[in-house]
Amino acid sequence: MKTMLAVSVILIGFAGVFFLSGFIEKNRPPMPVGYEDEDLVFQGAKLKDFSLGLNGLIADWYWMQSLQYLGGKFAEKPDAKIDVNDLREFDPKLLYPLLDNAVSFDPQFYGVYEYGAVVLPAIDPALAVKIIEKGIENNPKEWRLYNQLGYIFWTQKDYARAATAYENAAKIEGASPLMKTMAAKMQTEGGSRETARAIFSQMFEEAQDTKTRQTAEIQLLKLDALDELDAINSVLQSFKQKNNRCAGDLREILPFLANVKLPANKDFRIDNNKNPVDPGGAPYILDKQNCTAQLDRDKTTLPLN
Repeated sequence: MKTMLAVSVILIGFAGVFFLSGFIEKNRPPMPVGYEDEDLVFQGAKLKDFSLGLNGLIADWYWMQSLQYLGGKFAEKPDAKIDVNDLREFDPKLLYPLLDNAVSFDPQFYGVYEYGAVVLPAIDPALAVKIIEKGIENNPKEWRLYNQLGYIFWTQKDYARAATAYENAAKIEGASPLMKTMAAKMQTEGGSRETARAIFSQMFEEAQDTKTRQTAEIQLLKLDALDELDAINSVLQSFKQKNNRCAGDLREILPFLANVKLPANKDFRIDNNKNPVDPGGAPYILDKQNCTAQLDRDKTTLPLN
């Protein structure tokens, strides 16, 4: 009899839960826009002592979540152009908390710091500095973190602080000799194209994260495009002075471009229609009013800023 009573109580309880769940689901109030981007309830640092030795696995989980989260933000706006220098349009509020949680569980997870240094400046430079300073605190002998800090300050045109970061990197045993060179460049020619090329070349060579390497490669291609545009525009101005008119299109100046030497002995790229194209394959366009060549904002895959 007691057993039957207990079973009845349990069945009634399950029925009540089922009914209540259905009622709540049907009468749930609408969630505010952006609710999914509210701060994480649990901070990684607070949960670390309860991870039962699975810190590395949990750090990987947060890392994968951060990549999926940002990718999801891009997918929400399929028509938006992704500018690696400015991602504020996508409003990825949770990216920093996710990355911070990853390194809270694994303070030596260098790939996370590297990724944060490259992506976060396009969202909030202060957060980029914050995550790298956390990395330096946990890994004071890792010169690459000072290198990343120098890069962040360089993106903000804060060349004095960038020089200090590179100098600190150079003091660490095993640091790349380039760190001393970068410190000097920050003090003398921080905003130059050659400095940018040195930074992104070093980033490409040292990158441990695939996305960081891809970002460096894109930026290097953008620098190639700037060199090409300088050369094309120089030829356009010469053509205009000699002919008292601008070229009808860029194909008209191809014979003159053949005699131009680009940095590092690189060549112009020409498509099947005899148009000079940028390193991403999009034809340069001619602004006849100003008689200058430009990147095609609608077709280029290169960053515009």
